[in-house]
Amino acid sequence: MARQNYVFTSESVSEGHPDKVCDRISDEIVDLFYRKTLEKGLNPWVTRAACETLATTNKVVIAGETRIEAEVSNEEIIETARSAIKDIGYDQDGFSWKTADIDVLLHGQSAHIAQGVDEAGNKEEGAGDQGIMFGYATNETKELMPAPLMYSHKILKTLAELRHSGKETWLGPDAKSQVTVRYQNGKPVEAASIVLSTQHLDASLTSEDIAKIVKPIIEGVLGDDLAIAKNCVWHINPTGAFVIGGPDGDTGLTGRKIIVDTYGGAAPHGGGAFSGKDPTKVDRSAAYAARYLAKNVVAAGLADKCTIQLSYAIGVAEPLSIYADCAGTENCDLDALEKRLFEVMRLTPKGIRTHLDLNKPIYARTAAYGHFGREPDADGGFSWEKIDLVDSLKDLLS
Repeated sequence: MARQNYVFTSESVSEGHPDKVCDRISDEIVDLFYRKTLEKGLNPWVTRAACETLATTNKVVIAGETRIEAEVSNEEIIETARSAIKDIGYDQDGFSWKTADIDVLLHGQSAHIAQGVDEAGNKEEGAGDQGIMFGYATNETKELMPAPLMYSHKILKTLAELRHSGKETWLGPDAKSQVTVRYQNGKPVEAASIVLSTQHLDASLTSEDIAKIVKPIIEGVLGDDLAIAKNCVWHINPTGAFVIGGPDGDTGLTGRKIIVDTYGGAAPHGGGAFSGKDPTKVDRSAAYAARYLAKNVVAAGLADKCTIQLSYAIGVAEPLSIYADCAGTENCDLDALEKRLFEVMRLTPKGIRTHLDLNKPIYARTAAYGHFGREPDADGGFSWEKIDLVDSLKDLLS
């Protein structure tokens, strides 16, 4: 039996963290490709993007492999990157949307990769790479996500909203949070420690000053959902001054925050990053599909928690395997569950793209505060968070 009484910690990083700046730029370019394609009435199914970004002091480098029927100039890509940096909030001496030097080093997709991925004749679209992908859900929060990660995200998202609204003008874009949650009988009961490091534009503020401002905000974020232990250990800006932030303080790269993006370490991760990739890349689309399936399993009451693994070979359409593990909390036969999951959704790259309607400019919004545990958007964003398979699964209940 799994442990019932323990503590577990997860971290999050803000939209202004240097790695998240890079994730945002990469995903904005994926969105640009889809937006231009759809505006011109061209075929979004052949759009390809594998876009990596590096950011450091007033420098951004965008590299990768692409294919698109619409014309997209380097100038449009540069302006897209500047707009993203501006929206995040960087207009500082060491990193500014106005003055950053931006290099675009994108080139065409390899013909040898394309021949395996592209649909042709009787051959269905193949996976863009080999690999294993995981999805996870747990009923410990209303979002069916692990509590430590959700609260870490919520702290930073709330601070970002206050910064963007102008209510807390001293806040800078760069921040990190970490929440340790105590579990009893397998359920989250209180926060045992809370860590927050936030960039501050007012250099005169001390850690104690910042703590006086942000502690009530954090207490409001946790609210009635999670108690804060009387002996909770707080660390607010524990290193002291944090004025130099973002890519000026630390180089950023696309895809370095995959545990922040997924389940905060509470579930396995296949290793592939999401941002900057079009949905032929199963690193992204199959991870979304696995979350979608796991969430529906838990929402249907088939288990308290569920991990789904999918595996693929490059150029091959059908997944090689599906594996479901509910950590002993299941109320159904797992062999029957795995069989049913194959029936309720085609798990080929084309099947996933069709079912979740992924050929759209919906990716930049995923770049910060997690790809999972979000509300589905009216325009199709976060479609993998829907629980519309519940009725198709409930008859499996033991």
